[in-house]
Formats: sequence, C-alpha cells, structure tokens
Amino acid sequence: MKLKKHILFLLLFVTAIAFSQVNTTKKLTIKGTVKTKEKRSPISGVEVSATSGSVVYTDAFGAYRIKAEVGDYLLFKSLEFETVEYRIKDDEDVDVLVEGLDEDTQISKSALHKMYIDSAKQFKKTDIGKSIDYIRLSLEQLGKRGNNKERAVSYALLGEIYQYHKQYDLAVDNYKESLTYNTTGESQLLLANAYLLNKEYKKSQTLFTTLLSNKKLSMYQKILVYEGLGDAYKGMKNTQQAVGNYTKGLDIAKKELVKPKITDLNTKIAEAYGDANQTKEAVGYFKNSLKSAESEAPQRALEVSERAADFYNKNNLYNEEMKLRKQSLEDIELLENSAKKKVEKRSTTLDKVEVPITRQRINYKIATNLIVQDKLDEAIPYLEESISEAAIEDDLVVQKDATRKLSEVYDDKGDYTRALETYKKYAAVADTLYARKEQEISRAERLSKQIAEKQNRITGLEKDKELYESKSSLEQTKQDLYTTTSTKQKIIIYALVLGMFLFGIAAFFFYRSNKQQKLANNLLALKSLRSQMNPHFIFNALNSVNNYISKSDERSANRFLSEFSTLMRAVLENSEEDFIPLTKELELLELYVKLEHSRFPDKFNYSITTDPNIDVAAFQIPPMLLQPYIENAIWHGLRYKNELGYLNINLKQKNKEAIEITIEDNGIGRKKSAELKTQNQKKQRSKGMGNIKKRVAILNSMYKDKVDVVVTDLSSNGTGTKVTLTLKKD
Repeated sequence: MKLKKHILFLLLFVTAIAFSQVNTTKKLTIKGTVKTKEKRSPISGVEVSATSGSVVYTDAFGAYRIKAEVGDYLLFKSLEFETVEYRIKDDEDVDVLVEGLDEDTQISKSALHKMYIDSAKQFKKTDIGKSIDYIRLSLEQLGKRGNNKERAVSYALLGEIYQYHKQYDLAVDNYKESLTYNTTGESQLLLANAYLLNKEYKKSQTLFTTLLSNKKLSMYQKILVYEGLGDAYKGMKNTQQAVGNYTKGLDIAKKELVKPKITDLNTKIAEAYGDANQTKEAVGYFKNSLKSAESEAPQRALEVSERAADFYNKNNLYNEEMKLRKQSLEDIELLENSAKKKVEKRSTTLDKVEVPITRQRINYKIATNLIVQDKLDEAIPYLEESISEAAIEDDLVVQKDATRKLSEVYDDKGDYTRALETYKKYAAVADTLYARKEQEISRAERLSKQIAEKQNRITGLEKDKELYESKSSLEQTKQDLYTTTSTKQKIIIYALVLGMFLFGIAAFFFYRSNKQQKLANNLLALKSLRSQMNPHFIFNALNSVNNYISKSDERSANRFLSEFSTLMRAVLENSEEDFIPLTKELELLELYVKLEHSRFPDKFNYSITTDPNIDVAAFQIPPMLLQPYIENAIWHGLRYKNELGYLNINLKQKNKEAIEITIEDNGIGRKKSAELKTQNQKKQRSKGMGNIKKRVAILNSMYKDKVDVVVTDLSSNGTGTKVTLTLKKD
C-alpha cells in the first residue's frame, strides 16, 4: 500500500514538473517602467532584454514593452547603474526603481545627453556615421565638467557601435575609455568581449577572470563570464580549460533554465571538442544542442543544425551531415511559407557563422557532400538549384562557387562541352563579383576615413577636457574619495559584525543559563517530591504493622516487618533515581501487594500478569510510580467491599515503542469511597496521588511525554476502578 502511495506521489510530481515546463514556453507581453527610487523620475534609454532573445529600450517616460516567456530573466542594463535582474513568473507589470542617481542635476543636465544617446541607438545598425555624430553631440553638450556616468554611457555606446560594424580595435579603445569614468560589471563584460573579437585572448581571459570575483554579477552575467572565459581559452588553443568553463556556464544555465544559453554552450563545447579531434564527445554535445534548440525559435534550430552539419562534414560523417542539410531545407521552406523570404541573420549569441543561412548555400553544401562521396549525378541537381536560387537572391558568392563546382563535375564526368559552357558562366559571375568587391572596398575605405575623422573629433573633445582638468587630479580625487568611503564602510561593517557577534554570544549564554536553571529546578522539584513519597509510603506501611501488634499477632508482625524491611531497603536504594528498570519496579510491587494481602486476606485476591512477548528489560519507569495507585485500590476500594474482591495488574504490548500497564479492582469505586471519607479526610488531598501527578508532569516535560496515566471507572454503575499507564521506551 505504501509503495502504491509513493508511486502515485511520484507520478503527480513528474506531471506537475511537465506542466510547469510546458507553461514556461508561453509567450507573454511584459510591460513596466524604470524610474529613480527617490523621486520616481523616469529613466530613458535603458536596455531591457529577455534571455529568450528580445531587446527593447525605455522611452522618454521610462516605459517599455517586451515579449518574453515564463522563466526568462529580464535584464535592465545601463552604465548609469548596476544591471538589475528579474525572474518572470507571470504576465504582471515589472516596475524597476533604481537607487543612487543624482536626480537634482539629472533632469536639468541630462535631458539633451539622453536624447542624443537615444538617437545614436536608433541609427546604430543602419547608419554608423549618424550614430557616431550623435555620440559626439552627446559628449559636446556635457561640457568640460560633465557627469562621469553620462560620459561613460557615451563611450560605451560608441564601443557598441564600432563592435556591431566590426571595428573591434576602436570598440576596445572606447570601452576602456568608458571604464575610466565609471566601472561597472556590465562595461567590463563589454570590454572583455571586445578583446575576444579583436583576438586579444590573454587580455580577455584576464578580465573575465577578474569579473568572477564581482559579487554584484547576476546569474545571467555569470553565465556570460564563463562563456567568455571558454571562448578566450579556445582562442588560445586550450581545449581543457575552454570546456571546463563552458561546462560551468552550462550548469548555471540549466539550473536557471536559461534555454538560449543551454543551446549556445552545448554547441561551443561540441566545437571545442571538435577542434581537439575528440569526435565522440563533440557528437554527444551537438546532439544535446540540437535537442535544446528544438524548443526555441525555428531560426535558432536551423542555425544550430547548420553548425552541427559543418562539423559532420569536417569529420567525414557524410550521412549525418546529409540528414541535417535536408532537414534544413525543409525548415527554410516552412519559414518561407510563413511569409519570410530569407532566414534572418544570426544573433550575436552564436557568433561563428557570419553569413545568412540560405537555401542556395545549403544546396551547395549538399552537392559538395555528394561530390566527396563520388555521387556526381546526384550532386548536379543540387548545384543547379543552388545556382538558380543564388541568381534570384543576387548571392554572387554562392552563385560563383556553385557554378565553378558544376563545371568541375561536368569535367570529371567527361562532358567537356557542358563543362566549358559552365566555366564561361562562372567567369562572368566572377567578373561581376570582382567588380562589386572593388566597389565595396572603395566604400569601405571611404567609410574608414569617415570613421577616423569622426573618432578624431571625439578624441579632440577628450583632449580639451584633459587641458581643463587633468586626469591625474581627477584620479587622485577619485582615489581619495574611494579610500575615505572605503575606510568608513569598513569601520561600520566591523562594528556591526562585532555587535552581532557579541549579541550572539550573549544570547547563547542566556539560553544555556536559562536551560540549565530550568533543568536544575526540575531536578530539585523531583527530589522534593520523592522525599515526600518515601515518608508517605512508610507511614501507610507502618499502619499495617501496628494493626498486627494491636491484635497481639507477634509472628505475623515479625514476618511482616522482615518483608517490609526488604521492601524499604529497595525503595530507599531507588529513591534518588528518576527512572529504574521496569523489572525492579515489578519486584517491588509484587512484594508490596503480598504484604497488603497478608493483612487483608479476606478482602481481595490479586494477580500480576505480564505478556510473554514484552521485553520488560528494555523499559525504564520512575520508582514508586505504580504503588500509590495500587494502595488506593486496596485501601479505598477493596477494603470496604463486603465480599471478596480482586486486584489485577496486567502488562501488555501497546506498540513497538510502548507498553500498557493496567491496575484494575472491583472495589466500591471512587464515588462511594469519597462518600465514606470523614470530614477531616475530605479536607485533605491525597499526598500520594498529588505527588504522582506532579512527578509525571515534570518527567514528561524533561523526557518528552514518556509516561501517560488515565484513571477511569471500571463499571458503568461507578463500581471498580481502572488505572491505565502507558510507558514509552527511552
């Protein structure tokens, strides 16, 4: 039965997880604002990105609207403050309040700067010239004493513009310039990635390693740092270190369910193993990557598939490559049927492939696969299809390569006429491509000159600023301020730590003292109660001896005193103990009942029965706990009965951890006994029973409810009494 319950619970648990995973794929529209905490002033130009890929910027009112999924992280990035991270749970509005901005001067001095920054972002991808001009204007309006955070924002965005347009050396210079004004984890990440793109792997590795000690990094940023470290070590041909860091990033991505990074890092681990000729390991990680990409956008799955296919081609795994290439053609057709004529250019997450994935390029690669396997006739249709599609899409590079490859295939087949015709077409396409390349080179040279001029103007602004206020004095002031602030912070922190430590010590000693005092009080109370129990028992026993003496029955009195002295010796030996073995207690009870029966042989018979299955030696009981109940049964119940009564003491197993001891008598009952008491007896409470109740209460508080006692009438007419005592093991 228990096994069925466990299986049912496991099924429910797995089902809940499955549903939660399904729900996380639902696209939501998240909206909100980014404002300052103190005065709720809106902050425009803040980059808001979701780990599933969407990116937007806040408007002039600090508002944004972004598509995301449940489980995504929203990252609020700006060089004016540390990156803020939020985990999406539902479609609630996400409002972010930022601390530490100088609001009194921000609105008056920063309005134009923000406007120019927003404009620069708008033209970042479409017009590099305009974008750089807006950066220059943003710096000019700051003047010679501009806000360092705002200046850092301008240079960081300029670095991003250069990076997007593959001017990596200029990107590095401007990121470094940004860091001189304001050092944040986000700006350090940008610089480290720019080092990577500029192939300065050692500098990139050093900076990424430094970032690992930054405790303000979000979980998503930690993933990026480990990924960057892996890229740096891969660039330095250190496969072991590269895979190690990729794996650390992958572990965090899996834990945080950052699906795009799970795909990216599986792919990068696979490629690292591939570069090290560890084909088996690479294939395994490519499979993981392909599986992860299935739950993402179709373009992502297509990109990962093509990277895996390139790896299979490089390692002569032609059948696996062919499967992926043909699947890619089907995926492109599905995308085109969704009114997308071309597959979008890949995002910056997987940065190895720098060209769009197109039908003509995939057909060309399939044909190349077949040619390597000497399947020339099968390759020809794919080459022709590639040439036709490349011509439609004006893709001269693929058209040239496919035409040349087709000419070579005809030549290998001995069809020299077609080979010559195709070669002439290849020459024509090559000439057109050459002319176009010359034009592109010419445009690139003009653009380089334009960029150089604009960068020089920006550099000139910096030199003017240096003339007005030297960097050395700024750095010294900054260092002095940092030292003073750091010292004060350390003093406050040390004082708080010391105070908490002292408070903890005081609380510990108070708790220990209180616990020891409580224990001492309980032990003192128990000792006091035991000291009262012994005289009470002796007094009642001596009454029995006195009865024999009054009857001049010296022989019975001597026998009774002999047995009574044996009993008293055992009682006194146990009087200092909280618990004694149950076997000893039973021996004392048997002796006591025997003494009482010898006095009232015509009033009752007795029996003491123990279940043979009980391990009596395994139980402990407070000494003299049962005797007062037996004494009450004899003196107040059986003694007043006209006919012969009985007293039964029975021990039976209640469960594995407890036994049940019952004391039953068929005497006159508690109600009748109370009626027979004298007025003096009614005024006095039974010391024996009162002490027993107090002892049980104290022992249960010390030993976690070890003993439980219930007294009831044996019969419905009120005659007889039943005492049920439950005793637990230690």
